[in-house]
Amino acid sequence: MLSRNEATTANLSELREQIPAVKKWAYLDNAAIGPMSSPARDVLSGWADDSANNGDIVWGGWSERVESARQSAARMVGAELEEIALVNNTTNGINIVAEGFPWKDGDNVVTLDNEFPANIYPWTNQADRGVQTRMVPVEDGRPSLERIVEACDARTRVVSVSWVSYSSGWRHDLDRLAEVVHSQGALLFVDVIQGLGVFELDVKKTPIDFACADSHKWMLGPEGAGVFFIRREHLDKLRPCAIGWRSVERPSEFTDLGQPLRKMASRYEGGTQCMGALAAMGASIDLLQSFGTAAISQRVIELSDYACERLSSIGAEIKTPRDVFGSDASSQYDTNKSGIVVFQFPDQDTEALKQRCIEQGVAVSCRAGNLRASMHAYNNEQDIERLIEVLKRGVISYQ
Repeated sequence: MLSRNEATTANLSELREQIPAVKKWAYLDNAAIGPMSSPARDVLSGWADDSANNGDIVWGGWSERVESARQSAARMVGAELEEIALVNNTTNGINIVAEGFPWKDGDNVVTLDNEFPANIYPWTNQADRGVQTRMVPVEDGRPSLERIVEACDARTRVVSVSWVSYSSGWRHDLDRLAEVVHSQGALLFVDVIQGLGVFELDVKKTPIDFACADSHKWMLGPEGAGVFFIRREHLDKLRPCAIGWRSVERPSEFTDLGQPLRKMASRYEGGTQCMGALAAMGASIDLLQSFGTAAISQRVIELSDYACERLSSIGAEIKTPRDVFGSDASSQYDTNKSGIVVFQFPDQDTEALKQRCIEQGVAVSCRAGNLRASMHAYNNEQDIERLIEVLKRGVISYQ
């Protein structure tokens, strides 16, 4: 009989079969752009063919598929359908809050100084409205809840952080983070792009206020399609800044020009969307959900632990905060682990090492002078071993 881990691995080998990129690549760059899954590719190409051959005649059917994608996204995060907007990208979702919030002169936003720029510029852009952006220093990739609290005061309206740091791989305990932020009287926005699709998020249990991600990383969908969550009680708090024909209650009644806004998150969507991309995102969400988030997240942690062990064995310095990894790893630390492993070799040219990896069919990234490997559940140990062999040869060639 297979062990639990062996059974999980065997089951997820079926997921690997749905990722065409693995035929050519040891693809360890999911934190940058994940390879599109076969179901997403098929839906997107099908939409393009259908649109080219039939034009407006097929619009209604694809509109239904977009609404099906909304339902899939809502199920994935445990939200009500009315709490989900379909957006172009994560930046779009952050700006819905940043531009629509009822700021007053003297308000402030708290974020971290190692955030991706998409979670900085929408907030700093509010400076001309009298809003200060406070960036909390992060040391060794570990954000401090105490420092976040210290940065808050009576005028802090929003705390905005990434669920998983793109630059360090640290994953927040969102339940604890929400508790801390709400204790300061602020609302919590979470950029979930580096976790959604591989880690469980149930907004009925975890009281975050806003969240957004697009599908081209861990959801294995196309660029230009994303999900924005807003808790129902905040719907009227944000002023919609991109009103369009689809923002009102009866969008198909074009001559009724006095309609109120929809009482749902789709009021923020505005106008026409890329239906093929959104439908493709829905197909990829359904694929991932068919394997179960628990199995996927377990496998992601196993592979990133394995990567840490193997990288350490060839002299790499692991920069991602991990107190322990491997068979002795504690579930306490699993809370903060992700599929991202950041590392470096002292006195080595990381860009040259990255290029060597690419030339040898191993996809990784460079971020802030470090190498970054990011493992999904479709990956396997052989992918990591290909990385190790390329790096061993590359590091030796510099010595």
